[in-house]
Amino acid sequence: MFKYTFQFTWSYLLIATIVVSAIELDISSNSSICAAAKIVSDGAWNYYEGFAYGGVVGMFAQPNYWWNAGEAFGGLLDYYTFCDNKNTTLEGWIFNGMYHQAGENFNYVPSNQSMTEGNDDQGVWGMAIMQAVERNFTEPASHSWLELVQAVFNTMNSRWDTANCGGGLRWQIFTWNSGYDYKNSISNGCLFHLAARLARYTGNGTTYLDVAERVWDWMENVGFFTEEADGTMRIYDGANIPNCTDPTTLRWSYTYGIFLSGCAYLYDFTNDTKWQSRANEILQSSMYFFNNSIMQETTCQPYLMCNNDQRSFRSLFSRCLGLTSILMPETAETIRPLLEASAQGAAASCSGGTDGVTCGQDWSLGHWDGFYGLGEQTSSLEVINSLIVQQPLSIKTGGTNRTNYAAGTGAEDTINRNKITVTGKDKAGAGILTAVVLLILLGGGVWMVL
Repeated sequence: MFKYTFQFTWSYLLIATIVVSAIELDISSNSSICAAAKIVSDGAWNYYEGFAYGGVVGMFAQPNYWWNAGEAFGGLLDYYTFCDNKNTTLEGWIFNGMYHQAGENFNYVPSNQSMTEGNDDQGVWGMAIMQAVERNFTEPASHSWLELVQAVFNTMNSRWDTANCGGGLRWQIFTWNSGYDYKNSISNGCLFHLAARLARYTGNGTTYLDVAERVWDWMENVGFFTEEADGTMRIYDGANIPNCTDPTTLRWSYTYGIFLSGCAYLYDFTNDTKWQSRANEILQSSMYFFNNSIMQETTCQPYLMCNNDQRSFRSLFSRCLGLTSILMPETAETIRPLLEASAQGAAASCSGGTDGVTCGQDWSLGHWDGFYGLGEQTSSLEVINSLIVQQPLSIKTGGTNRTNYAAGTGAEDTINRNKITVTGKDKAGAGILTAVVLLILLGGGVWMVL
């Protein structure tokens, strides 16, 4: 709480001492939308480590985690595609950041993230890379974006665990991380979402549609999808193994968005009305995340209790709502007014900081609320992007087709099955380090005796 209290108090002192002017946004003008998105995206780059001496390309400053970078790049890529696709400098920043984080085996499980990366983290990066696929973004020479997404999908799918709770993905990849004994909706939602998008993009229903069906059925059977008294669907957060019988009932916007848009992709691909019905049911349930048509993270935001991750969830929620409105045009009548009101509120909140355009958390106030960070910036960017979202490509409609259905299934991918491969060099290095430490301890002991 100290962190929030300090930030909130100091920010209101800033509000009192600087001239604030919200970003102008005319929701009927694409040029105005792009102008607003540029200001917000420029603000997101202020948190980027890749520009700093000794900084890591593709990473954003603490307290942001690796997954937050994947979340951010998806929105930055859409801004580039919709508004600024002649900007070769911006293109290079996005390309380098996204490709640099692919990891040693090009599957978005870099070994230096093994202490923090979960299935949901890898899945969010997979969504960002899928944005590159569907936008025909500049291709890497060695591995296509499509091949990289397929590697993410295959490595995630290989972790499907039938020994506990009858199936499902665990939250964590590696056994030593807290949460390895927890199965959550967002990890399984990411697998469902990627399966849906890959099915539509490649036209391969056998490989990907079956997985989407399996995830959906498991979510229903395990009780993570449940029906409220008013008939709407509720998506629980997750539950502990081995039985998943006592679910955590918290609701998060990005989980709803990922399942919603996954259903929209599947309906667009299959024309099966069950996916249309499921999408409409989740959309109705998603009204939980709006107050007077303004988007909010309802579980924590009204109480000023959102942590750094939760303050970014609306970025993915906004992106997924925009995609749904394009893939299922009949939903636009419901979705578009909510996105317009939220985008106007977000633009008004981007009036803080010493630059006067730092974005806040509460979009209902008409001004900055004193909160700031990458999550606030990317959430505002995504909801503004959603006003000019474009139809995602597929191979059938002009998308590239450098595909590799076996990506991520080789022997080198054993790292993704909760193991770390230790090489001879690693062992030798560990031996030398151990010897050095022992010498230091011995020397220190001798010094103390003398």
